[in-house]
Amino acid sequence: MLYFFIYMFLEVIVSVNISSAIGGLATFFEIILSAFVGLSILVNFRKTLVENMTAVSYSCIDLQEFQKLNLFTLFGAIFLIIPGFLTDIFGVLLQFSAVTSMIVNRYNVKSGKCNTHFETNIHTKDSDVIDVEIISDKPPLR
Repeated sequence: MLYFFIYMFLEVIVSVNISSAIGGLATFFEIILSAFVGLSILVNFRKTLVENMTAVSYSCIDLQEFQKLNLFTLFGAIFLIIPGFLTDIFGVLLQFSAVTSMIVNRYNVKSGKCNTHFETNIHTKDSDVIDVEIISDKPPLR
């Protein structure tokens, strides 16, 4: 409960200072714009989740990084939807850390550093087997 009061105090201080500097109309548009950005991130979260699941299946990222990427994206979007400048700042910071991790992971996928498990080798253990035709010395049965 103490942390909630500390957060509320900081939110009021930051919001009042920024609102007085940019004005009421700009504050209103900032609240509306950040809410739309947060909602669009939540709507497109399915695509991000699929990309992260693909990265996990190709062993590009581990499960812990997968969880962090998705939690950062979700919490950042929720923070952007909540009105207030401090929550918007936290939401944007969480989005940047998730985007940075996704760019790094996307680079690893393109550079071939991931284990795709789909690469097949022609020379497997059956490569020593010679395909032959067996010819019998006996005459064919009629």
